[in-house]
Amino acid sequence: MNIQDWLTMNILLQVRGITPGRAEALVPAVMGLISMILGVMALVRAKRRIPSGRLMAIAGIALALTGIVFSGLHLARVTGAIGTGSGRLGAMVALAFSLTGVIIAWLALARFRRAADH
Repeated sequence: MNIQDWLTMNILLQVRGITPGRAEALVPAVMGLISMILGVMALVRAKRRIPSGRLMAIAGIALALTGIVFSGLHLARVTGAIGTGSGRLGAMVALAFSLTGVIIAWLALARFRRAADH
């Protein structure tokens, strides 16, 4: 097989656009992103001691845990490699977003607990 055949085959294998696998990976990615936003907002409210921030932190944790479950299920079920349109990389990014959202929201919740103890 010469280089030209390899390049032609590689061009034909590229998938563009949003495939069903990529769309399935977008859902937990959005959940993780929203949980990070809720966590940051809860951190700001914890610093200012606004009580509604505690509810935001709890909602951020719940949303992030749901995103972790969805992205984990997607990763366990998908068989294609990265770049085939299966959504594997999107699920990995969603997992990272969700884990970050859990950490940020947990920090906000811990800050609320410390403020309540003092």
